[in-house]
Amino acid sequence: MPQNAWTVKEERQYEHIKESAKERGRSDRQAREIAARTVNKQRRLSGKTRNKTTMGTGNPNLNLENRTIDELRNLARELRIEGRSRMNKHDLVRAIRGD
Repeated sequence: MPQNAWTVKEERQYEHIKESAKERGRSDRQAREIAARTVNKQRRLSGKTRNKTTMGTGNPNLNLENRTIDELRNLARELRIEGRSRMNKHDLVRAIRGD
């Protein structure tokens, strides 16, 4: 389980979601990721995290065009793309793809 400031209830929710995902045939790594993303999303929606733009890079199964601009900027930051804060969504997608 990730090291963070989750409550006991959030830890139980994480374990429950992880086990459900494993029962549906997900690998251990995928199950942990699904559970952590779900709990963290709930924390964001309830206002327990400070910054709403720290949402990660989005669902890796979605096309880049279907992700939010914040998710694209986070992905561009991970890829160390310069000038990302001035780019629009189309420019971010092109930069991430390396076009």
